Amino acid sequence: MIRLLARTVIFLLGAAIGIVLTDLLFSAFDWQTFDVVWGNPLAFVLAVVIFALAQAILSPFLAKVARNNAPTLVGAVGLISTYVALLIATLVAPEGLDIAGWQGWIIAPIIVWLVTMLATFLLPAVMLKEALENRRDGD
Repeated sequence: MIRLLARTVIFLLGAAIGIVLTDLLFSAFDWQTFDVVWGNPLAFVLAVVIFALAQAILSPFLAKVARNNAPTLVGAVGLISTYVALLIATLVAPEGLDIAGWQGWIIAPIIVWLVTMLATFLLPAVMLKEALENRRDGD
């Protein structure tokens, strides 16, 4: 049960980091096509949860479909599920995440996918390191 909870937290944190860093990157380039609506933090949290849930459901489904019908697309499953999950998140929680224009729909899913992938890969190591340090300090 604790592992499931830890994986869920890591996946949600990775999704939030991916979306926030994409927003910061788009702001740095002055592209207004991928915006986190910071005026409504609850809607942003809802958008992150919807995105993470949609991606968690879509990834295995799309991987199975690709493996059975188009094996050459298996490598693109993560990117495709990220795109569709972002679409669902903007439809369900438009008050938290706004995507428009070609940069928002072409470049942003790639950045979100890369950052989320790296975050979900690196976060467990960081969290484990902190837990071990806290345990050592507590003894």
